[in-house]
Amino acid sequence: LWALPLSFVAAMLAGGLLGFAGTGFPAVEPLILASVIVLGAMVALVLRAPLPVLIAMVAVFGAAHGWAHGAEGPASGIAAYAAGFAVVTALLHGAGLLAGRAIPVLALRGAGVVAALSGTALAMVG
Repeated sequence: LWALPLSFVAAMLAGGLLGFAGTGFPAVEPLILASVIVLGAMVALVLRAPLPVLIAMVAVFGAAHGWAHGAEGPASGIAAYAAGFAVVTALLHGAGLLAGRAIPVLALRGAGVVAALSGTALAMVG
């Protein structure tokens, strides 16, 4: 239950440090969009991959999100900033897990459709 959220947050923190350090990350924006599209589609279609594959995928997506936070973060106080985005992301994942248990399956799949289509629309605009 917690493997994917913890993998995302851990990779996001690592990516945040890389972004803060100025390390390059080619195609970070398309990868962030891909995370919205792919994960939304997986929820919409109820696709399940083996856990090691999911952990690797979520870690790459988390690193991209974290890199963007770190690259755009403050020049000082990076520890507090990183703690803030990690805690908020963990809370969002927790809320998502609770919603996944409380929301009817059809509504949850609909939310996946909305996420995937929204990501696709953003990709087409950009």
